[in-house]
Amino acid sequence: MRIAKRVARRAAIAGAIVAAWALPPAGATAQTTYNMASMADFTGPYADVMKDIIGSRRPIVDWWNAEVGQKLGIKIAFKDYDHRYDAAQVASLWPGIKAELNPVLVLGLGGPDVAALQGRLPGDKIPMIMSTAGYGFAWKPDPWIFNPRPTYSHEAVAFYNWFREKRGGSGPLKVAIISSEASPAYIDQQKGIEKYAKDNPDKLEVVESVFTEVQPTDLTTQISRVLRKGAEVVSIQTNTAAVVAAKRAMQALGKSVPILMSSHNGMFDSGRAMGDIKQMEGDYEVYAMAVPTDEKTPARTFFDMLTSKHGMKAQWSVTTIQGMGQVLVALRAVEATAKRVGADKVTGEAIRETMLSTPIASDQIFGTFSDLKFTKEAPFPVAGLAAGIGTIKDGKYTAAARNAPVPMLNKW
Repeated sequence: MRIAKRVARRAAIAGAIVAAWALPPAGATAQTTYNMASMADFTGPYADVMKDIIGSRRPIVDWWNAEVGQKLGIKIAFKDYDHRYDAAQVASLWPGIKAELNPVLVLGLGGPDVAALQGRLPGDKIPMIMSTAGYGFAWKPDPWIFNPRPTYSHEAVAFYNWFREKRGGSGPLKVAIISSEASPAYIDQQKGIEKYAKDNPDKLEVVESVFTEVQPTDLTTQISRVLRKGAEVVSIQTNTAAVVAAKRAMQALGKSVPILMSSHNGMFDSGRAMGDIKQMEGDYEVYAMAVPTDEKTPARTFFDMLTSKHGMKAQWSVTTIQGMGQVLVALRAVEATAKRVGADKVTGEAIRETMLSTPIASDQIFGTFSDLKFTKEAPFPVAGLAAGIGTIKDGKYTAAARNAPVPMLNKW
Protein backbone atom coordinates (compact mmCIF):
# COMPACT_ATOMS: atom_id res chain seq x y z
CA MET A 1 0.00 0.00 0.00
CA ARG A 2 2.81 2.39 0.91
CA ILE A 3 4.54 1.62 -2.39
CA ALA A 4 1.32 2.32 -4.29
CA LYS A 5 0.94 5.67 -2.49
CA ARG A 6 4.54 6.64 -3.30
CA VAL A 7 4.03 5.74 -6.98
CA ALA A 8 0.81 7.75 -7.07
CA ARG A 9 2.51 10.75 -5.40
CA ARG A 10 5.45 10.63 -7.86
CA ALA A 11 3.04 10.41 -10.79
CA ALA A 12 1.17 13.44 -9.47
CA ILE A 13 4.41 15.41 -9.13
CA ALA A 14 5.53 14.40 -12.63
CA GLY A 15 2.16 15.41 -14.00
CA ALA A 16 2.41 18.79 -12.28
CA ILE A 17 5.87 19.36 -13.79
CA VAL A 18 4.62 18.50 -17.32
CA ALA A 19 1.64 20.78 -16.84
CA ALA A 20 3.92 23.60 -15.69
CA TRP A 21 6.08 23.23 -18.79
CA ALA A 22 2.96 23.26 -20.97
CA LEU A 23 1.70 26.53 -19.52
CA PRO A 24 3.01 29.84 -20.88
CA PRO A 25 5.24 31.83 -18.51
CA ALA A 26 3.60 34.49 -16.39
CA GLY A 27 2.73 37.54 -18.48
CA ALA A 28 3.29 35.73 -21.81
CA THR A 29 0.77 35.99 -24.64
CA ALA A 30 -0.50 32.94 -26.50
CA GLN A 31 0.72 33.10 -30.10
CA THR A 32 -1.07 32.49 -33.37
CA THR A 33 1.18 31.43 -36.24
CA TYR A 34 0.48 32.72 -39.76
CA ASN A 35 2.27 31.48 -42.88
CA MET A 36 3.73 33.40 -45.82
CA ALA A 37 4.77 31.81 -49.12
CA SER A 38 8.11 33.14 -50.37
CA MET A 39 8.67 32.96 -54.15
CA ALA A 40 12.27 32.52 -55.30
CA ASP A 41 14.47 31.72 -58.30
CA PHE A 42 17.46 29.57 -57.38
CA THR A 43 17.91 27.95 -60.79
CA GLY A 44 16.72 30.51 -63.38
CA PRO A 45 17.87 33.89 -64.72
CA TYR A 46 17.86 35.53 -61.26
CA ALA A 47 19.71 32.83 -59.36
CA ASP A 48 22.69 35.19 -59.13
CA VAL A 49 20.76 37.80 -57.10
CA MET A 50 18.69 35.47 -54.90
CA LYS A 51 21.31 35.31 -52.15
CA ASP A 52 20.69 38.93 -51.22
CA ILE A 53 16.93 39.07 -51.84
CA ILE A 54 16.11 35.85 -50.01
CA GLY A 55 18.91 36.35 -47.50
CA SER A 56 17.33 39.58 -46.29
CA ARG A 57 13.89 38.05 -45.66
CA ARG A 58 14.53 35.66 -42.76
CA PRO A 59 16.51 38.04 -40.49
CA ILE A 60 13.71 40.60 -40.69
CA VAL A 61 11.05 38.00 -39.93
CA ASP A 62 13.14 36.84 -36.95
CA TRP A 63 13.49 40.46 -35.74
CA TRP A 64 9.77 41.16 -36.15
CA ASN A 65 8.71 37.95 -34.42
CA ALA A 66 10.91 38.80 -31.43
CA GLU A 67 10.32 42.54 -31.18
CA VAL A 68 6.78 43.04 -32.52
CA GLY A 69 4.95 39.78 -33.08
CA GLN A 70 5.57 38.41 -29.59
CA LYS A 71 3.86 41.45 -28.06
CA LEU A 72 0.93 41.09 -30.44
CA GLY A 73 0.60 37.34 -29.92
CA ILE A 74 1.59 36.54 -33.51
CA LYS A 75 4.37 34.53 -35.11
CA ILE A 76 5.13 34.63 -38.84
CA ALA A 77 6.55 31.55 -40.58
CA PHE A 78 7.45 31.25 -44.25
CA LYS A 79 8.83 28.85 -46.83
CA ASP A 80 10.72 29.49 -50.08
CA TYR A 81 9.51 28.01 -53.38
CA ASP A 82 11.78 27.91 -56.43
CA HIS A 83 9.78 28.66 -59.58
CA ARG A 84 12.77 29.34 -61.87
CA TYR A 85 11.21 32.66 -62.91
CA ASP A 86 8.71 30.79 -65.06
CA ALA A 87 4.98 31.57 -65.12
CA ALA A 88 4.01 27.98 -65.96
CA GLN A 89 6.02 26.74 -62.99
CA VAL A 90 4.33 29.28 -60.71
CA ALA A 91 0.91 28.11 -61.86
CA SER A 92 1.93 24.48 -61.33
CA LEU A 93 3.26 25.09 -57.81
CA TRP A 94 0.42 27.27 -56.57
CA PRO A 95 -2.19 24.60 -55.66
CA GLY A 96 0.43 22.74 -53.62
CA ILE A 97 1.57 25.92 -51.89
CA LYS A 98 -1.99 26.69 -50.81
CA ALA A 99 -2.55 23.16 -49.56
CA GLU A 100 0.73 23.01 -47.67
CA LEU A 101 0.86 26.47 -46.09
CA ASN A 102 -2.61 28.00 -46.25
CA PRO A 103 -0.78 31.34 -46.46
CA VAL A 104 -2.24 34.70 -45.52
CA LEU A 105 0.35 36.44 -47.71
CA VAL A 106 2.64 35.74 -50.65
CA LEU A 107 6.03 37.39 -51.13
CA GLY A 108 6.26 37.65 -54.90
CA LEU A 109 9.46 37.75 -56.92
CA GLY A 110 8.68 39.10 -60.38
CA GLY A 111 6.64 39.11 -63.56
CA PRO A 112 5.88 35.35 -63.67
CA ASP A 113 4.20 35.51 -60.26
CA VAL A 114 2.00 38.38 -61.41
CA ALA A 115 1.18 36.81 -64.77
CA ALA A 116 0.30 33.43 -63.23
CA LEU A 117 -1.52 34.55 -60.09
CA GLN A 118 -3.21 37.91 -60.67
CA GLY A 119 -6.37 36.13 -61.83
CA ARG A 120 -6.32 33.56 -59.01
CA LEU A 121 -5.54 35.59 -55.91
CA PRO A 122 -8.93 37.39 -55.70
CA GLY A 123 -10.72 34.04 -55.55
CA ASP A 124 -8.19 32.61 -53.10
CA LYS A 125 -8.37 35.82 -51.04
CA ILE A 126 -4.59 35.91 -50.60
CA PRO A 127 -2.75 39.18 -51.30
CA MET A 128 0.74 39.21 -52.81
CA ILE A 129 3.34 41.82 -51.93
CA MET A 130 6.13 42.38 -54.43
CA SER A 131 9.67 43.70 -54.10
CA THR A 132 9.88 44.69 -57.74
CA ALA A 133 8.46 47.60 -59.65
CA GLY A 134 4.98 47.16 -61.12
CA TYR A 135 3.80 46.07 -64.56
CA GLY A 136 1.45 47.66 -67.04
CA PHE A 137 -0.40 44.38 -67.63
CA ALA A 138 -1.28 44.32 -63.92
CA TRP A 139 -2.32 47.98 -63.79
CA LYS A 140 -5.92 47.26 -62.88
CA PRO A 141 -8.34 48.46 -60.19
CA ASP A 142 -9.13 46.52 -57.01
CA PRO A 143 -5.68 44.93 -56.70
CA TRP A 144 -4.70 41.83 -54.77
CA ILE A 145 -1.07 42.37 -55.79
CA PHE A 146 0.78 45.28 -54.21
CA ASN A 147 3.97 46.91 -55.49
CA PRO A 148 5.65 49.47 -53.21
CA ARG A 149 7.23 50.84 -56.39
CA PRO A 150 5.57 52.12 -59.59
CA THR A 151 6.17 50.31 -62.88
CA TYR A 152 9.65 49.82 -64.31
CA SER A 153 8.64 52.23 -67.04
CA HIS A 154 7.79 54.90 -64.44
CA GLU A 155 11.22 54.42 -62.85
CA ALA A 156 13.04 54.51 -66.19
CA VAL A 157 11.26 57.70 -67.24
CA ALA A 158 12.14 59.30 -63.88
CA PHE A 159 15.77 58.68 -64.83
CA TYR A 160 15.35 59.88 -68.44
CA ASN A 161 13.84 63.17 -67.30
CA TRP A 162 16.58 63.64 -64.71
CA PHE A 163 19.34 62.77 -67.21
CA ARG A 164 17.90 64.99 -69.92
CA GLU A 165 17.85 67.93 -67.51
CA LYS A 166 21.44 67.12 -66.49
CA ARG A 167 22.44 66.93 -70.17
CA GLY A 168 20.83 70.25 -71.00
CA GLY A 169 19.47 71.32 -74.35
CA SER A 170 15.96 71.26 -75.73
CA GLY A 171 15.88 68.11 -77.85
CA PRO A 172 14.48 64.77 -76.70
CA LEU A 173 16.74 62.25 -75.03
CA LYS A 174 17.53 59.42 -77.42
CA VAL A 175 17.28 55.98 -75.84
CA ALA A 176 17.76 52.41 -77.05
CA ILE A 177 16.02 49.55 -75.20
CA ILE A 178 17.51 46.06 -74.89
CA SER A 179 14.73 43.59 -74.04
CA SER A 180 13.49 40.04 -74.62
CA GLU A 181 10.20 38.38 -75.44
CA ALA A 182 10.95 35.63 -72.93
CA SER A 183 9.06 37.31 -70.09
CA PRO A 184 5.84 39.35 -69.93
CA ALA A 185 7.64 41.76 -67.61
CA TYR A 186 10.39 42.45 -70.15
CA ILE A 187 7.91 43.24 -72.92
CA ASP A 188 5.93 45.43 -70.54
CA GLN A 189 8.96 47.56 -69.65
CA GLN A 190 9.58 48.30 -73.32
CA LYS A 191 5.92 49.06 -74.06
CA GLY A 192 5.61 51.55 -71.20
CA ILE A 193 8.71 53.48 -72.24
CA GLU A 194 7.62 53.56 -75.88
CA LYS A 195 4.17 54.81 -74.80
CA TYR A 196 5.74 57.68 -72.84
CA ALA A 197 7.97 58.55 -75.83
CA LYS A 198 4.91 58.63 -78.11
CA ASP A 199 3.03 60.87 -75.67
CA ASN A 200 6.06 63.13 -75.03
CA PRO A 201 8.09 63.36 -78.27
CA ASP A 202 9.75 66.55 -77.06
CA LYS A 203 11.27 64.71 -74.07
CA LEU A 204 12.05 61.17 -75.23
CA GLU A 205 12.82 59.32 -78.46
CA VAL A 206 13.26 55.53 -78.59
CA VAL A 207 15.71 54.97 -81.45
CA GLU A 208 15.14 51.18 -81.35
CA SER A 209 13.83 48.40 -79.12
CA VAL A 210 16.11 45.39 -79.52
CA PHE A 211 14.72 41.96 -78.64
CA THR A 212 17.26 39.24 -77.85
CA GLU A 213 17.33 35.86 -76.11
CA VAL A 214 16.65 36.05 -72.38
CA GLN A 215 20.36 35.80 -71.45
CA PRO A 216 22.35 37.05 -74.45
CA THR A 217 26.08 36.40 -74.78
CA ASP A 218 26.98 38.81 -77.61
CA LEU A 219 25.25 42.11 -78.45
CA THR A 220 28.02 43.74 -80.47
CA THR A 221 25.98 44.00 -83.69
CA GLN A 222 22.92 45.38 -81.92
CA ILE A 223 24.84 47.89 -79.79
CA SER A 224 26.78 49.11 -82.81
CA ARG A 225 23.51 49.69 -84.68
CA VAL A 226 21.74 51.66 -81.92
CA LEU A 227 24.80 53.82 -81.28
CA ARG A 228 24.89 54.75 -84.97
CA LYS A 229 21.28 55.85 -84.53
CA GLY A 230 22.40 58.30 -81.85
CA ALA A 231 21.39 56.53 -78.64
CA GLU A 232 22.51 58.57 -75.62
CA VAL A 233 21.43 55.91 -73.12
CA VAL A 234 21.07 52.14 -73.49
CA SER A 235 18.22 51.01 -71.24
CA ILE A 236 18.39 47.43 -69.87
CA GLN A 237 15.89 46.48 -67.16
CA THR A 238 16.02 42.72 -67.76
CA ASN A 239 18.95 40.84 -66.17
CA THR A 240 22.69 40.93 -65.50
CA ALA A 241 23.56 38.76 -68.52
CA ALA A 242 22.14 41.40 -70.87
CA VAL A 243 24.05 44.17 -69.08
CA VAL A 244 27.33 42.24 -69.30
CA ALA A 245 26.79 41.49 -72.99
CA ALA A 246 26.04 45.17 -73.75
CA LYS A 247 29.01 46.35 -71.71
CA ARG A 248 31.36 43.92 -73.44
CA ALA A 249 30.02 45.10 -76.80
CA MET A 250 30.75 48.73 -75.97
CA GLN A 251 34.25 47.85 -74.84
CA ALA A 252 34.85 45.97 -78.09
CA LEU A 253 33.55 48.97 -80.06
CA GLY A 254 35.53 51.49 -78.02
CA LYS A 255 32.35 53.33 -77.00
CA SER A 256 31.15 54.61 -73.64
CA VAL A 257 27.42 55.34 -73.63
CA PRO A 258 25.68 55.06 -70.23
CA ILE A 259 23.72 51.90 -69.53
CA LEU A 260 20.60 52.26 -67.38
CA MET A 261 19.78 49.31 -65.11
CA SER A 262 17.15 48.52 -62.51
CA SER A 263 17.41 47.16 -58.96
CA HIS A 264 17.67 43.46 -59.81
CA ASN A 265 20.44 43.84 -62.42
CA GLY A 266 22.18 46.99 -61.16
CA MET A 267 25.68 48.09 -60.26
CA PHE A 268 26.54 45.52 -57.61
CA ASP A 269 25.17 42.48 -59.40
CA SER A 270 26.24 43.44 -62.91
CA GLY A 271 29.60 44.67 -61.62
CA ARG A 272 30.13 41.36 -59.84
CA ALA A 273 29.28 39.53 -63.08
CA MET A 274 31.76 41.77 -64.94
CA GLY A 275 34.48 40.96 -62.39
CA ASP A 276 34.84 44.47 -60.98
CA ILE A 277 32.27 47.13 -60.16
CA LYS A 278 34.73 49.76 -61.45
CA GLN A 279 33.90 48.59 -64.97
CA MET A 280 30.46 50.14 -64.48
CA GLU A 281 31.96 53.66 -64.31
CA GLY A 282 29.49 56.20 -65.69
CA ASP A 283 26.54 53.80 -65.83
CA TYR A 284 23.33 54.22 -63.81
CA GLU A 285 20.62 52.31 -61.96
CA VAL A 286 17.17 53.61 -61.01
CA TYR A 287 14.52 52.40 -58.58
CA ALA A 288 11.95 53.91 -56.22
CA MET A 289 13.93 52.81 -53.16
CA ALA A 290 16.77 53.93 -50.89
CA VAL A 291 20.22 54.13 -52.49
CA PRO A 292 22.64 51.77 -50.67
CA THR A 293 25.57 54.09 -50.06
CA ASP A 294 27.83 53.91 -46.98
CA GLU A 295 26.07 56.84 -45.31
CA LYS A 296 24.29 56.12 -42.01
CA THR A 297 20.74 56.24 -43.32
CA PRO A 298 17.84 54.62 -41.40
CA ALA A 299 17.95 51.68 -43.84
CA ARG A 300 21.69 51.17 -43.29
CA THR A 301 21.37 51.42 -39.50
CA PHE A 302 18.59 48.81 -39.54
CA PHE A 303 20.69 46.57 -41.81
CA ASP A 304 23.67 46.82 -39.45
CA MET A 305 21.45 45.86 -36.51
CA LEU A 306 20.16 42.82 -38.39
CA THR A 307 23.74 41.84 -39.21
CA SER A 308 24.91 42.02 -35.60
CA LYS A 309 21.84 40.57 -33.89
CA HIS A 310 19.83 38.48 -36.34
CA GLY A 311 22.35 36.79 -38.63
CA MET A 312 21.96 38.94 -41.75
CA LYS A 313 24.42 37.45 -44.27
CA ALA A 314 23.44 39.44 -47.36
CA GLN A 315 25.73 42.19 -48.60
CA TRP A 316 24.63 45.82 -48.44
CA SER A 317 23.22 46.21 -51.94
CA VAL A 318 20.21 47.32 -53.95
CA THR A 319 18.78 43.81 -54.09
CA THR A 320 19.13 43.53 -50.32
CA ILE A 321 17.16 46.75 -49.87
CA GLN A 322 14.61 45.36 -52.31
CA GLY A 323 14.13 42.26 -50.15
CA MET A 324 14.20 44.23 -46.89
CA GLY A 325 11.54 46.68 -48.04
CA GLN A 326 9.25 43.94 -49.30
CA VAL A 327 9.26 42.01 -46.02
CA LEU A 328 8.90 45.15 -43.93
CA VAL A 329 5.82 46.21 -45.91
CA ALA A 330 4.34 42.72 -45.48
CA LEU A 331 5.00 42.61 -41.75
CA ARG A 332 3.73 46.14 -41.12
CA ALA A 333 0.54 45.17 -42.96
CA VAL A 334 0.14 42.11 -40.73
CA GLU A 335 0.86 44.26 -37.67
CA ALA A 336 -1.73 46.89 -38.60
CA THR A 337 -4.26 44.19 -39.41
CA ALA A 338 -3.78 42.48 -36.05
CA LYS A 339 -4.36 45.78 -34.27
CA ARG A 340 -7.45 46.41 -36.39
CA VAL A 341 -9.22 43.04 -36.23
CA GLY A 342 -7.45 41.10 -33.49
CA ALA A 343 -4.35 38.91 -33.44
CA ASP A 344 -6.37 35.70 -33.90
CA LYS A 345 -8.45 37.02 -36.79
CA VAL A 346 -5.79 37.92 -39.37
CA THR A 347 -6.74 36.67 -42.84
CA GLY A 348 -5.57 37.44 -46.34
CA GLU A 349 -8.72 39.41 -47.00
CA ALA A 350 -8.24 41.45 -43.81
CA ILE A 351 -4.63 42.20 -44.76
CA ARG A 352 -5.75 43.45 -48.17
CA GLU A 353 -8.33 45.73 -46.56
CA THR A 354 -5.59 47.12 -44.33
CA MET A 355 -3.27 47.72 -47.31
CA LEU A 356 -6.00 49.73 -49.04
CA SER A 357 -6.94 51.80 -46.00
CA THR A 358 -3.81 52.26 -43.90
CA PRO A 359 -0.82 54.24 -45.25
CA ILE A 360 2.65 52.95 -44.40
CA ALA A 361 5.03 55.74 -43.42
CA SER A 362 8.58 55.59 -44.72
CA ASP A 363 10.02 55.60 -41.19
CA GLN A 364 8.00 52.46 -40.35
CA ILE A 365 9.97 50.62 -43.03
CA PHE A 366 13.27 52.35 -42.19
CA GLY A 367 13.34 54.49 -45.32
CA THR A 368 13.62 51.54 -47.71
CA PHE A 369 10.67 53.00 -49.68
CA SER A 370 8.88 56.34 -49.75
CA ASP A 371 5.64 56.88 -47.82
CA LEU A 372 3.17 54.37 -49.27
CA LYS A 373 -0.53 54.92 -49.79
CA PHE A 374 -2.30 52.22 -51.77
CA THR A 375 -5.72 52.73 -53.32
CA LYS A 376 -8.09 50.71 -55.48
CA GLU A 377 -6.86 52.59 -58.55
CA ALA A 378 -3.68 50.56 -59.09
CA PRO A 379 -1.46 47.93 -57.47
CA PHE A 380 1.11 50.64 -56.72
CA PRO A 381 0.87 54.14 -55.23
CA VAL A 382 -0.17 56.38 -58.13
CA ALA A 383 1.39 59.59 -56.78
CA GLY A 384 3.99 60.93 -54.41
CA LEU A 385 6.85 58.57 -55.23
CA ALA A 386 10.47 59.48 -55.87
CA ALA A 387 13.30 57.46 -57.41
CA GLY A 388 16.87 56.91 -56.29
CA ILE A 389 19.61 56.92 -58.92
CA GLY A 390 22.94 55.22 -58.28
CA THR A 391 26.14 55.40 -60.30
CA ILE A 392 29.84 54.60 -60.21
CA LYS A 393 32.01 57.71 -60.02
CA ASP A 394 35.81 57.53 -59.74
CA GLY A 395 35.48 53.81 -59.06
CA LYS A 396 33.08 54.23 -56.13
CA TYR A 397 29.36 53.69 -55.79
CA THR A 398 27.49 56.90 -55.08
CA ALA A 399 24.01 58.42 -55.23
CA ALA A 400 23.58 60.54 -58.34
CA ALA A 401 20.10 61.53 -57.10
CA ARG A 402 17.89 60.51 -54.18
CA ASN A 403 14.54 62.11 -54.93
CA ALA A 404 14.10 62.19 -58.71
CA PRO A 405 10.36 62.81 -59.23
CA VAL A 406 8.42 59.87 -60.66
CA PRO A 407 6.17 61.34 -63.39
CA MET A 408 2.62 60.39 -64.21
CA LEU A 409 2.38 57.98 -67.15
CA ASN A 410 -0.62 57.09 -69.28
CA LYS A 411 -1.58 53.42 -69.19
CA TRP A 412 -0.34 51.19 -71.99
